Amino acid sequence: MLSEFQETLLQSVKAYQSTQLVKNKYENVLQHLDSGIMLFDSDGVLTFVNVQMARLLEIPRHSLIGCNLLQLLRHPHLSRFKKKKILRLYRETIFYRKKNHELVDEYGRYWLTTVTYGDQMDGDFLLSVKDVSDFKLIEQTAYQNDKLAMLGKISAAIAHEIRNPLTAIRGFIQLLRPHLIQLGRDEYARIILTEIDRANDIIYEFLNSSKPTAPQKTVMSITSLLKEVVLLTESEALMKGCEIHLKEADTVMNVSIDVKQIKQVLLNMIKNAMDAIEEVEGDHAGVIDIHVKPEGRYVNVTIRDNGNGMDKALLARLFDPFFTTKEKGTGLGLSVSYRIIKNHRGHIHVDSVKGAGTVFVIALPLVI
Repeated sequence: MLSEFQETLLQSVKAYQSTQLVKNKYENVLQHLDSGIMLFDSDGVLTFVNVQMARLLEIPRHSLIGCNLLQLLRHPHLSRFKKKKILRLYRETIFYRKKNHELVDEYGRYWLTTVTYGDQMDGDFLLSVKDVSDFKLIEQTAYQNDKLAMLGKISAAIAHEIRNPLTAIRGFIQLLRPHLIQLGRDEYARIILTEIDRANDIIYEFLNSSKPTAPQKTVMSITSLLKEVVLLTESEALMKGCEIHLKEADTVMNVSIDVKQIKQVLLNMIKNAMDAIEEVEGDHAGVIDIHVKPEGRYVNVTIRDNGNGMDKALLARLFDPFFTTKEKGTGLGLSVSYRIIKNHRGHIHVDSVKGAGTVFVIALPLVI
């Protein structure tokens, strides 16, 4: 009888140990997921938080376990920015029954937050947070490419529709020219023909700008091109009260590029930097720093200014076609630059702080 009891007890202990091993195994998996996880019980008490979530909140795990939502919001280590996000999450979940939320943190990263509750959770609330910044970047890139493709189609249609009547007008003016000469008004015909030709040139430039042609590549030193660009812009920069500093690399870095197109991109970036410096009020010594640096299979061209800078809302629309904050701007410069760099299998990264300046980094493949 005793041995049966001991055997039953032993089996119970083994089953408990086995259950604990499985529990510890799954808990260990949850702890090391790349998604942040929090679990609140039916009383609203935090019973589990994994390493990633504690890292996101920037609070030690041991000080979170056992907290309710109010205590979490009052935690001395929780930043004001995160408190606002948690309150927004709470309101949208409780009052609007929203289960999926997209948040942007103070570092500009995108997070997909999912709240799971109901019968399947036995009254508990599971909060999971996943970094979707890379997916968001892919989505934004695809959206940008779609807009640029649409811009090219619109530009081609506009150019075609305007060119046709201009061609007709030019033809009739040439027919009328002998009569104008007889009346002593040949100057009128010359002016009209000149202005029509100028309109055609503007249309041609617009069409080429909005839809860059395939690059005609030649191999050259990126430093040589930058020296040429600085030479072209430094006099205008001095007139606008700023200096351009070019820091050359120790090694020769060759790139395979369409020189005309990449020069257009660099000139556009430097002109934008000059405009941003002009926006700063008061006696401000403007500086534009340009330096080149190899980064793996790419060469990075960094253009940094101490101008007015941009906020996050403006940064998000920076490469949109026709979007501009300038009174006489077309909004095509940066969208065209974006496409040119993409056509060269490179990429552009921009970072800016309002009132502190802007940094553009253009990455182009190296010729090895």
